[in-house]
Amino acid sequence: MSVPTPGPRPGDPRPAEQRPVAALRADVEEAVAGLDDLDGRPVSEHPAAFERVHATLGRALTSGSERG
Repeated sequence: MSVPTPGPRPGDPRPAEQRPVAALRADVEEAVAGLDDLDGRPVSEHPAAFERVHATLGRALTSGSERG
């Protein structure tokens, strides 16, 4: 039995980016670093900060799933 390779969801208009792992790691580290000063920012800004990290992690995971 073969296991399907994960990839973009059907109908997802965004193509998976093919970027070097080091670049993806740097993107993730930068996004997570954006949470460092969260305690000094208004609570109303927190959701946007978490959404940026979530989106960056999603892109990194999607790009990583295309490697093989």
